[in-house]
Amino acid sequence: MEECIIKSPLGYTKISGDTNGISSVIVLNSEEKITDIIPVELEDCVMQLNEYFEGTRTQFDLKLNPEGTDFQKTVWKQLEQIPYGKTVSYLELSKQLGDVKAIRAVANANGKNPLWIIVPCHRVIGSDGSLTGYAGGLHRKQWLLEHENPYKQQSLF
Repeated sequence: MEECIIKSPLGYTKISGDTNGISSVIVLNSEEKITDIIPVELEDCVMQLNEYFEGTRTQFDLKLNPEGTDFQKTVWKQLEQIPYGKTVSYLELSKQLGDVKAIRAVANANGKNPLWIIVPCHRVIGSDGSLTGYAGGLHRKQWLLEHENPYKQQSLF
C-alpha cells in the first residue's frame, strides 16, 4: 500500500492506495510532513484533488478500492451519484437505496466513508437542512458545501 500526505485548504490529507485503486483519502487533524515524491499510483488522485480545490474539477475519475462491508460499499456507490453542488438528506438517501427504515444504518455507513471528498458524503444533510455530523468536522463540511455552491457570495466592496 502506497501513501502520501498533501496539504489542502482544509488541512493535511493522507491518501492511500495501490494498483487496485485508491483505498482511502482522509483529512488529518494534525500537521504532518508533506510527501516530497508522490507514488505513481497516487499521482492522479493528488492531481484531481488539487483541481477540485482550485475549482476546475467537479467530478472525480479514479479507480477506487475502499475497504468496507457490502452494505457500506452500496451506500458509498450511491453517494457518488449525488451531483456536485447538490445535497440530499439521509432520509432521501435511504429511500434511494430502497429502505426508508435503514436510515440509521445508511448514516452509519456514510460516516465510515474512507474516501473523503471523492465519495461525497459531505453532500448528505439532515432532512431539516442542518449540517448533521461529519467525520472531518462540521467546519470542513460547511466549507466543502460552500466551495461547491454555484451561487458564490460576492463581496459588496
